[in-house]
Amino acid sequence: MKHYFLMASAVLFLFSSCQEEPTKQASSHSDLLSTDLVNNPRTANGAASQELADMPTMDFVDTVFNFGSIKDGDVVVHEFEFINNGKNPLIISNAKGSCGCTVPEYSVEPIPGGKTGTIKVQFNSAGKSGHQDKSITITTNSNRGIHQLFVKGDVN
Repeated sequence: MKHYFLMASAVLFLFSSCQEEPTKQASSHSDLLSTDLVNNPRTANGAASQELADMPTMDFVDTVFNFGSIKDGDVVVHEFEFINNGKNPLIISNAKGSCGCTVPEYSVEPIPGGKTGTIKVQFNSAGKSGHQDKSITITTNSNRGIHQLFVKGDVN
């Protein structure tokens, strides 16, 4: 039993002493991710950093649409365009407006790397007055996970 313990200790010592660069001690899980996966490309033989680099992105042309001044009851529609600059397909799992007057539409089909997509947002101003500032929260498998879009303007 002592023999196995000594062998395990020796192997552990060899692996820990073969690091090319010292890394700082992570104080939490999020510190470990930010320190180890993002800042150290040699993590897990490069597999983790490569996986991070291959993750899909959701890069928008713009994230805010100002519909200007409209009348009570008008319906405004805007399409937010984005591109997946990652290598893996982007999957949108949910999109939700901050209130029932703001309704997003999105494709449930994966968007391949290098391809574009849109989030269509409809704002119904019925019963609204004054300045309006609405948000749309999008849940994806992208490198950021959660994205937000905004529509704003004034209802007369």
